[in-house]
This record gives sequence, structure tokens and C-alpha cells, in this order.
Amino acid sequence: MKASDFDKEFDDGNDVLANLDLSKAKRTTQVTKRVNVDFPEWMLDSLDREASRVGVTRQSIIKVWLAERIESLNKHQFKHE
Repeated sequence: MKASDFDKEFDDGNDVLANLDLSKAKRTTQVTKRVNVDFPEWMLDSLDREASRVGVTRQSIIKVWLAERIESLNKHQFKHE
């Protein structure tokens, strides 16, 4: 995909995540801490399918979805303050 096409998709508010390889994405200013989370097997299967569909790792899809959810909650909180 050309950068101009990517920019247009983003500017139009479309989901561009599928066009990115987030497998090695890092926030260099963030301190990373390791956590262990137990998931039911059905949830791991669903995570793996979605991660495969967009071409990222299971860990990446979990991080992206959690970040999106936290951002959404933060936006919602600020609207009501």
C-alpha cells in the first residue's frame, strides 16, 4: 500500500491496523513489566485467529486491544468530568 493511500485511509477514519506489522513495535519511552494471565482455551483460539488474520503475534493483538480499550475508557471519563 502506498503511503498516500494509507494516509487517506487513516484520515478517513478507517481501521489501518491490518496494514501494519506490529510484531516488533515498541514504545521506547515505556518501562515494560512482565505479567502472567490465564485465559480460557476458547479465548486463546479466538485471539490466535485474529492475530493470524492481521499478521501479528498473540501478544501484539492483546496489547493493541487493551490499549484501545484503555484509551476508550479514558476518553469516556474525560467527557463526564
